[in-house]
Amino acid sequence: MGCSVGCRTRLNFGKALSKVSVCFTMVVIFTYFFYCFTGLCDSAPRQMFDHHTVNRDYDISDRTYDNLRPSARLYPHQPGAPTPWNRTDTSTGAALHRADEQVAKLQWVEGGLLPQEIPESTKENLAANGIPESNTFESKKFPQAIIIGVKKGGTRALLEFLRIHPDVRAVGAEPHFFDRFYEKGLEWYRNLMPRTLEGQITMEKTPSYFVTKEAPRRLCTMNCHTKLIVVVRDPVTRAISDYTQTLSKQPGLPSFQSLALKNTSTGLVDTSWSAVRIGLYAKHLENWLQHFPLSHFLFVSGERLVSDPAGEMGRVQDFLGLKRVVSDKHFYFNQTKGFPCLKKPEGSRKPRCLGKSKGRPHPQISPEVLQRLRDFYRPFNLRFYRMTGQDFGWD
Repeated sequence: MGCSVGCRTRLNFGKALSKVSVCFTMVVIFTYFFYCFTGLCDSAPRQMFDHHTVNRDYDISDRTYDNLRPSARLYPHQPGAPTPWNRTDTSTGAALHRADEQVAKLQWVEGGLLPQEIPESTKENLAANGIPESNTFESKKFPQAIIIGVKKGGTRALLEFLRIHPDVRAVGAEPHFFDRFYEKGLEWYRNLMPRTLEGQITMEKTPSYFVTKEAPRRLCTMNCHTKLIVVVRDPVTRAISDYTQTLSKQPGLPSFQSLALKNTSTGLVDTSWSAVRIGLYAKHLENWLQHFPLSHFLFVSGERLVSDPAGEMGRVQDFLGLKRVVSDKHFYFNQTKGFPCLKKPEGSRKPRCLGKSKGRPHPQISPEVLQRLRDFYRPFNLRFYRMTGQDFGWD
């Protein structure tokens, strides 16, 4: 009987222990699932993708990630802070989100990728995701249009007027690539250009190109489809303006007459003087027409750019294939300078006029010297009119 009671006691204890174990197990399982469902359980075996799978599925290689990494200057890394480009992250969605984010921001990275430097894998990946490469990257391009001349013709005014247009991006300083710095190479030249988006035109102006013998061949080597703008002005007035500018820098310069004429008694014009030689527009144009067709040129009247800036700017915008944005509303005539100025731009306190070097008073030149120069230039002017199909009315 004593044995029977002891056995029953041990049996009841075993059953109770079994029930406790089952209850504890159920509590653990319930807790486990509760935390998993609420997203707090990181110990769950849920590694479905690794970075190799991401690369295979989306063709985003490690090298591509390196190419898409933004400049440290744009995103300076703070010590101890997590890097935004952690390639050990195995989340496909996170990886793709970061890739898209960096592609979108590439247009703001100083010194970033140029179109020719975008890896093929990146281009294919952009295309696969329906992202046009041309709309994604702001890049430096060779100029599609160049103001090639002429000095003291109104090239600076034209460029400043064009820069009002939202679809024009231009270099401020004259690059002088095709006449002075050609040995530096085309990559050096392109790096001087401003960044542009799809649909914007890159431009530069260097007036000395028009009178540089090697410039047409060199420019055509880069792109024979470049649009060329030449601002021309009465060659006599242009020569005086050229002399006036030089005189302001060299007060001891000889008189205009002594420089323009080889001999005052014979009145023979000295074509070796650059101020005279630049005005032989027909001869310079002949050199350019050996490499570019006439249809690639637009000849802008320097006189009309002063008297009717909006009208002349309309022709320029048409030639460049731009919408006519620059119009009468942008200009007013400055009586003091004798030049049109740009009206007060939005957000600016005052109107914008050309610098103090523009609109200088010209020195007095004797009528006899002026007449000799007009007689000298007349046949060259008439020839230039025939070549361009435009009568500029200088005679």
